[in-house]
Amino acid sequence: MKTEYDLKEKWNLIVDLISKKFNDGQILDIEGIIFLIGVQELGKPTLKFSKDQKIDLMHIAICKLLEPLGYYRFDYVDNQGWPHYKSIAKLPNLKPGEQAILMKEAIINYFIEKQLIE
Repeated sequence: MKTEYDLKEKWNLIVDLISKKFNDGQILDIEGIIFLIGVQELGKPTLKFSKDQKIDLMHIAICKLLEPLGYYRFDYVDNQGWPHYKSIAKLPNLKPGEQAILMKEAIINYFIEKQLIE
C-alpha cells in the first residue's frame, strides 16, 4: 500500500507534468486531468469537442481509471470510434474527500501503467 506521502509526491509530479505540457504551467485541477485522460483514451486529440462530448470524454476517463479496480469493463468501440464501458460493480458510497483520493490513486496508477511516471 502506498503511503500518504508517496501519493502526494506522485500526484504533485503528475499535476506538474500535465500542467506544463498542456496548460502553459497553469495548474490543472483533477477534472482537467480526467478530461485529458479521456481525450487520450479516445485517441483523437485534434478534434474540437462539444460540451456534451467533453462530458462523455470525462466519463470515458473515469471508466478507464476505475476499470482496474473492478468497477467497469471495456465493452466495445462504436462506429464513431468512441469506447464504451459496462458497469460491473457498484461504486462505494464515499465522501467527497474519499472520492478525490480514489480518483487520484487511479490516475497515479494510470500514469504508472502508461510509463509516464515511476
